[in-house]
Amino acid sequence: MLDVRRREFIALLGGAAAWPAAAWAQKNAKPARVGILGTSTMALERPQIDALRQRLRELGHVEGENIAFEFRWTEGRDDRLAALAAELVRAKSDVIVTTGTPGTLAAKRATSTIPIVFASSANPVSAGLVASYARPGGNVTGFTILGPELEGKRVQLLREMIPALSRVAVIWNSANPGLVDFLHQSRAAAAALNLTLQPVKEVLGAGDFKDAFGSIAEARPHAMLVIADRFLLAHRNEIVDFAAAHRLPTMYPYRGYVDAGGLMSYAPSDIEQFRRVAGAVDRILRGAKPADLPVEEPVRFELVINLKTAKGLGLDVPLSLQQFADEVIE
Repeated sequence: MLDVRRREFIALLGGAAAWPAAAWAQKNAKPARVGILGTSTMALERPQIDALRQRLRELGHVEGENIAFEFRWTEGRDDRLAALAAELVRAKSDVIVTTGTPGTLAAKRATSTIPIVFASSANPVSAGLVASYARPGGNVTGFTILGPELEGKRVQLLREMIPALSRVAVIWNSANPGLVDFLHQSRAAAAALNLTLQPVKEVLGAGDFKDAFGSIAEARPHAMLVIADRFLLAHRNEIVDFAAAHRLPTMYPYRGYVDAGGLMSYAPSDIEQFRRVAGAVDRILRGAKPADLPVEEPVRFELVINLKTAKGLGLDVPLSLQQFADEVIE
């Protein structure tokens, strides 16, 4: 009798482990469809997407069995966001994952019923994505990147890298409604350190880079700061190549720039953010409402420094910065 009960107990555990896939299959005639609205390309965002997929697998969502993905990439053109968001709605997505404020706004305009989870947003309240952090309301929730506070820290770290720094050029996307706070915080941090942010160049589309780069090169600043924005991240190679060609030490808002050859970045961990997004997607697929899922802040931040790039720029990276860094790329 005891052996029978043991076998029943083990079978019960096995059934519980398989519950996510089995439960969805029993409840739905087809796999859950997760739409991904990205601002660049799969090739550039693969580490983040892989992190999302892996975490969903850990939570029992097996691609090809009980979950499927619909990808839409703007390839660095934010003007395509509205059309691609509409495509994901027509594809009958059960959840839409977005990668920045403009993309989230496009998805929100496209649907008021499909749950939307944003992987990063500068200020989701001021941008009109949610009513509040604690009670988002509506069909949108997600993860903020605490941008304004981080911009000040980035200016400080850039000064530590270059003690004689006095003039810093800035590239930003004024079309992103969350970035005004970022720029204000950068200016305040620069003023506190007796730095001048000049020139400050707006890049609203791919066609604006030539003018921005030309103005910055003519001004001959000592360094450059790139404000956090997923559209600019999609053009990381162009920005990094410009900085290298003009020997401009640059602080970046995402690790992806440093992996592409940029000098340094200080930011929330993109990989961790996307794993947490997977957790929110999982809860929604199990029945949770976005309105009831509070907007969450980052839990892990990374300073990444590329020593090879520093050497090419003739910079000696202070030992204090190397010791503070989470990763130093040789």
